[in-house]
Amino acid sequence: MENQTASINKESPPSGLPRVLGLWDIVGIVIGGVVGSGIFIVPAVIASEVASPMLILAVWVVGGLLSFFGALAFAELSAAYPQAGGIYVYLRESYGSLIAFLFGWTVFLVIDSGAIATLAVGISTKYLPYFLPISNTTAKLVSVVFIVILVAVNYVGVRWGANLQNFLTLIKFFALVVVSVIVFVFVKGNTANFVKPAPESFSWGLFGSFGVALVAVLWAYKGWEAATYSAGETKRPERNVPWGLFIGMIAVIVIYFITNLAYLYVFPAAQMAQSDRIASDAMSIAVGPIGASIIAVIILLSMTGAANQVLLTSPRIYYAMAKDGLFFSKLSSVHSKFLTPHISIVVIGIWSIILSLSGTFEQLFTYVIFGQWIFFGLTAGAVIILRKKRPNLPRPYKTLGYPVTPIIFILAALIISMNTLLNEFFNALAGLVIICLGLPAYFYWRRKKAKG
Repeated sequence: MENQTASINKESPPSGLPRVLGLWDIVGIVIGGVVGSGIFIVPAVIASEVASPMLILAVWVVGGLLSFFGALAFAELSAAYPQAGGIYVYLRESYGSLIAFLFGWTVFLVIDSGAIATLAVGISTKYLPYFLPISNTTAKLVSVVFIVILVAVNYVGVRWGANLQNFLTLIKFFALVVVSVIVFVFVKGNTANFVKPAPESFSWGLFGSFGVALVAVLWAYKGWEAATYSAGETKRPERNVPWGLFIGMIAVIVIYFITNLAYLYVFPAAQMAQSDRIASDAMSIAVGPIGASIIAVIILLSMTGAANQVLLTSPRIYYAMAKDGLFFSKLSSVHSKFLTPHISIVVIGIWSIILSLSGTFEQLFTYVIFGQWIFFGLTAGAVIILRKKRPNLPRPYKTLGYPVTPIIFILAALIISMNTLLNEFFNALAGLVIICLGLPAYFYWRRKKAKG
C-alpha cells in the first residue's frame, strides 16, 4: 500500500486539472485570502480586551506565529499529497473517508458558501453605498452580479482567476503599506502610545482577556489553508505550496504588525478600543475626509480578493469528493476547453447566491466556527498520524519544529473550539447538527458507490 502511494505521489495526480499555478500564485492566494476586512475591524476588539499597546501587538504576533505553525504542518501534507482538495485529502488519508466527507460537506454547505455570501452582501450593503446610495433590492442584485462575475472569471480558466487574485492582492497589500506610511509621515502622532499604558500584572482575568483577543486575531489570519486546495493545479507543488504558505504568512504577519503600529501612532489604546472604523479614522486625520474614501476602496478590494480566493480554490474540494464517488458525480467534470472544474464552480456560486438572498447566512456561518477549528486541529494532527501510519511516504518537505509546532497549533484550535463551546454553546451545538446532517448524505453516496 505504501509503495503504491509512493508511486502515485511521484506522478501528477490523476485529477485531470492542468498544473499552471506557480509560487507567486500561491502567495497571492494566501495573502489575498487572509487580508480581508479583519485588519480593519478586529483591532478595536483587541484593544478593548487587553488595553495595553504592548499586549495588543503581542496578540497579533502570537496569532501570526500560531497560524504560521499551522502552515508548517499543512505544508508537509501538501508536499506529500500534491492533489486537488487539500484538507479533504489529508483527512481522508489519516482518518478515513467519513471525516473527510464531513469536512467537505460543511465547507460546501456553510463555510465557503457562507463566506462568499457574507463578502458579497458586505460589499453591496456596507461599502458600495459609501459611494453610491442604493436600495435594498438593488443591493441584492449587486450581490448576485458580484458572485456571477467572479464565477465567470474562474470558470474560464484557473489562470484567469489566479491573475485576478494576484492583481487584487498586490493592490491591497501595497495599499496597506502606503496607508501606514501616510499615517507615519503626515500625522503628528505619539510614539509613547506604543508602550503606554503598561500591561497589568499577570492575573487569570488578564490571561482570559488575552485568550479572547487571540481568538479574534486568529480569525483575522484565517484563509491561508485554502492554498492547499489548489495543490493539484500547482507546478512543482512539493516546493511551491510550502514556500507559498511560508512567504504569504510572513508577509501577512509583517503588514498586520506595521498597520497596528500605524493605528497606535495616531490613537492611544483606549481610544482605539472605541473606534470600529479605526483605519478610516486614522486616514481622516492624515489626509482629511478623503481618507475615509480611500479606506473604503481598500476594503472593497480586500473583500473582492477574499471572495475570489474562495471561488478559485474551494471548488477543488467538491471536485475531489466527486472523484472519490462521495458527491454529485457531475462535480468531477473538467471543462474540455477551459480545463476547470466548471460544474463545481457554478454549483458553489449558485448556492452562495441563494444564501446571500436568504439573509440567514451570517447565522449559519457563526454556527460552524466550532466545527471548522476542530477540522483544522485534526488536519494538523494528520501530520503526526501519517508519520506513524505511512513512514515510507515521500515527504519532500518535513514540518519545521516537529512535533512541537503542530501540537501547539492543535492546542490553539482546541482553545478556539472550547471558547466557542463555552461562550456560544447553542451556536456550537447548531454547528454540530449541521455537520451531522452530512451523515445520511455520506452513507447514501457510499452505498451508491458500492453498487457501482
